Parts: sequence; C-alpha cells; structure tokens
Amino acid sequence: MEIYRDISAIKHPFIRAHVTLGNFDGVHLGHQKLFEHVVTRARQDQGTSIAVTFDPHPLKVLSPKGIRLISTTEQKIELIERAGIDVLVIIPFNPEVAVTTAEEFVDQVLLERLGMCDLVVGYDYAMGKGRQGDTAFLEKRGLEKGFSVLVVPAHYEQGNLVSSSRIRELVAQGKMRDVRRLLGRYYQIRGDVQWGRQRGGKLLGFPTANLNLSEEDLCPKRGVYVTQVIYDGRQYGGVSNIGYNPTFGDTGLVAETHIFEFNADIYGRPLKINLLRHLRGEITFDSIDALAAQIRRDIQVAQEVLAQERQRRLIGYQKGATS
Repeated sequence: MEIYRDISAIKHPFIRAHVTLGNFDGVHLGHQKLFEHVVTRARQDQGTSIAVTFDPHPLKVLSPKGIRLISTTEQKIELIERAGIDVLVIIPFNPEVAVTTAEEFVDQVLLERLGMCDLVVGYDYAMGKGRQGDTAFLEKRGLEKGFSVLVVPAHYEQGNLVSSSRIRELVAQGKMRDVRRLLGRYYQIRGDVQWGRQRGGKLLGFPTANLNLSEEDLCPKRGVYVTQVIYDGRQYGGVSNIGYNPTFGDTGLVAETHIFEFNADIYGRPLKINLLRHLRGEITFDSIDALAAQIRRDIQVAQEVLAQERQRRLIGYQKGATS
C-alpha cells in the first residue's frame, strides 16, 4: 500500500481512482464494508482503490473536549492495508483545512489531485466546512462532475449499530466481547514497556510488563482483564490490571501485564495487548498475601478463558475449511 501524508506529494492523478473517505477511527466492521466496496469496484474497473483520512482526528482540532480515539494512526494504517486498499492518503488536519468548503474539497482534492471517478461513503458521512457536504450533496455533485457515488447503509451486528461512538462506550464499560463483535477483532492497547516499581516479581511472585496510559486517551474500565500479549511476532496468554494499584497507593494510570510462560528482558520494547474479557474491578487488599492469592485465582480463570478461545477459533477454522 502506498501512503501519502501530504496532498502536494501526489504529482499525477491515479488511474481510475475509486475513493472512500472518512476518519475511520477503529476501522470497525462498518468501515471494513466501505473498504470492501472500494476494493471490489476498483478491481472490476482495473483501477486504484484509495482511502482518504485525516490526522489528527478533526474533533481533536475543532472540539475543546477533543475525542478519545479507539485506534492510533499506526493501528489505522495497519488495518487499512490489511483491507487491501492500494493507496492511503492521510491529510494533516488543521484550521486551514477545517474551513475548506465541500465544493473545494471535491473539486481540488478528490477530482483534480486524485482523479476520482467513483466515491464510496457511509450513510451518515458529511464533509467540508460546516459539514455541508452530506450524501445528498455528494450525489448531486457526482451528477454534475461525472463521478459515481455509492452510499453504503448502516451496518448492524446482532441488531446493534456498528459505530465508533458506540464502541467507545463499550470500551469504557469494559464490555470487551461486545467490542469485539463490532470491531471484528479484539480491542488492543500498545506501547513500549516501562520500568515499574519491581513489585510484581519481588513481592508477589508475578513479574509484570508495564505500559503507561494517558487519562486523555480512550481507556478501558479499570480492573483485571484476560489478555493476549503479542511480542516479537509471537502470542502469549496473560492477565492485565489497568488502573492505579490501590493496594500500594499508586497514582499513575498503568497497564500491568503478567505474561504466561514468558521470561525475557523487554524493557523499552514494543508490546501489543489484546483485551478479551474484563474479570473484576480494582480492589484494595489488606495484605500482599491476599493480593497474591487473588492474582493466582485471576490467572486460573484467565487460562480457562484462553483455552475456550483457542477451542472456539479451532472450531471456526474447521468450519471454514470444510465449507
């Protein structure tokens, strides 16, 4: 996948450009439907599938409260590439871009710069200053300028509307199985392993890998989670505590993960953590022994959950192989 982070870097229009545009936060199942349509239509036309997005998210610039994002730009790029898109255009969003009218964006960016012949958007998409470029505007502009427009309807999973805002609510509530249904994958946090207070191994007998979290980012419900840990291309089981360590009176928000059957020095190294299930909230324990005993119980439950997940995936694979 080619990536452009500046419109001016695109020197020539693309061949039969089929375009979708949006913020794509989370790249959930609804977004994936857009990408499926764009990729299919481009291939049928022997053209180029293009996704256009913005960084930072427009609400980070336009709204005083900002927005807590489901995915980082790095994750978004990985997921869009996985969808089979040929070209990703990431437009730096700033106050100047914010005042661009829908007409200017369509004419100057989509048509002149990209060479768009076909546009795919979600049912609720709107673009340009004041969000005046809604789907009715785009369909009318398409008739005037000679490009086709496909408006993709809302996508539902088990009767639930798939949307970024709903996923944020579910993450904050710790409902990770529901999050997975709407994302089509596990919710993931990632970062570089930080030096902690060395209590997990020395005092409790359960060494942990620590990732610092920001209060300004989307943060799951505090507590203990069953997790899958991805390090150096390999996957491990684990349990993670997201919170403040009330037993020790800590104040910084951190994700502490005990990785099963793992023994390596990974300080400063990147780690990805998939959150499978919220087990319990944070508890203040009367003693270190009581905390250690609870961790042992958490690990036992987590191993059972991970075994069930492996079995579920195996059955799914077998069904797919024989269908």
